[in-house]
Amino acid sequence: MQRDVSTSLGMTASLLEGRWAFWTISALIVLLFAVANLPWQLDDYDQAKQAFTSFQIIKEGRWLYQQTPHEHVATKPPLVGWVSAGLFTITGSWETAWRLPCFLAAITIAILLLQAARSAYGVIAGLIALAAFGLNLLSPRLATLVRTDMPLALVIFLIGLVIWQKIRARTEWRLQDQVCMFALLTIAMLIKGPIVYAFLLPGIALFQLRGRARPPGAPLQSAWCGWWPWIASLAVFLLWVVGGILFTAGFFDQVVMREFVARFGETIHRPQPLYFYLPHMLHKFAPWSLVMISITIFDLASRRWRIGAAFRDMSAETFWLLCWSLGGLVVMSLIPSKRVDRIFPIVPPLCLILAAQIGGDAALPRKLSGVGAARRPYVAIALVFSICFAGGYTIFKVISAYRDHHDALVIFGRNVRLEAEAHHWRYEALSAKDEGLLLYLRKTHFIEPDRAFTEWNRGNLDALVASTEKAPALLSELRDASLSSLKSNERNKEQGKDYVLITR
Repeated sequence: MQRDVSTSLGMTASLLEGRWAFWTISALIVLLFAVANLPWQLDDYDQAKQAFTSFQIIKEGRWLYQQTPHEHVATKPPLVGWVSAGLFTITGSWETAWRLPCFLAAITIAILLLQAARSAYGVIAGLIALAAFGLNLLSPRLATLVRTDMPLALVIFLIGLVIWQKIRARTEWRLQDQVCMFALLTIAMLIKGPIVYAFLLPGIALFQLRGRARPPGAPLQSAWCGWWPWIASLAVFLLWVVGGILFTAGFFDQVVMREFVARFGETIHRPQPLYFYLPHMLHKFAPWSLVMISITIFDLASRRWRIGAAFRDMSAETFWLLCWSLGGLVVMSLIPSKRVDRIFPIVPPLCLILAAQIGGDAALPRKLSGVGAARRPYVAIALVFSICFAGGYTIFKVISAYRDHHDALVIFGRNVRLEAEAHHWRYEALSAKDEGLLLYLRKTHFIEPDRAFTEWNRGNLDALVASTEKAPALLSELRDASLSSLKSNERNKEQGKDYVLITR
């Protein structure tokens, strides 16, 4: 019996350590990252607002302060918009420019996770960390979503990884390390503002408290790089904020008060309960969330539930990972305004914690260090389940999106552009709730009805995009106007309105 168990463990280890497993999982993750949001459209999750920043940078030269399609002030700093604008200059494709930054950020996190986990905890732990990051319900969804969540997660992970490496190496913070932290913090500030503080400072404070209680003679392991990188990076962000207040109308009300201050209240943004993120993480990070909980329960039971002893035996670098992830979860849970994608930056450190659980914490007693081998069959089962769970969910979402014509406005906008180019039409779009419509038509502004009537009747407009509801009333106001055959495919009420092209 013991020989059969040993044989089974050996076969599982050989399978997980093999090149075939690594390349299969890697290829599957890249594939899921690439296709999870097909068909590509900008109609949900505020994608149009983010895409419009780079569009305005190229079309109107708004490098520092942009607007939304409905001419409100863009609420996020412009760094990701700058990147997309640069990519468009190189590639000439807006779809590539909008989605490539998030895709490359996701791939970079996956590579860094794999290397860090493999070097610290072994080949199998590295594979599982990679799989945990790529095979869940959050990462594939955000990998090509036109938002700032994935680039922000990359920068936060780089900062946390630098701290983790300093703790492992037991080295002091030098000037070059502080400069590196300043650069990363500044990038994070220019992506999404001071939210980086919520994900890192609570964990750093908690880790430093443990360091103060270290035994005499124990080596100093610090997660704190000093004050100046944090203050200097915040100063760069505040410089951008002050410039917006002084030179951009509505910036103080829409960005400072509504976007930032109102997040801590319960009047403007819809508040969520304190426990909102916990069940969502259990679901979105499944099955790995369940694996982590199961391993934790097993370890505590093997110690006869002596929690204090478990913390004392935990290595400093693993304790940092725990402080990093739990600190971000707790602080983000305290902010009333919540959305699932906002908690995503805690996923990479959770993947490293899982790798530590699988590979075995370096500080575990000798009698417990071999437990990881017994977990491998269960880890293999979780890996297979994650492939089916994440892969099946992605396939279902993509098929449903095509079936329900989620790309209806994308196709309609492309057809309008092609017709306008072929007939040399001058065309505009009437103001509509669908913010993505402007981008599909490659226009920088909607036109108001009164101006549309004037320009049309003067002969300055050849075509006009309007909703099917407004079209009959418009025909009576527009001279020699008729409905063309170009219409958007019918969408359900949740997706928005349908549109038609009016021509002469």
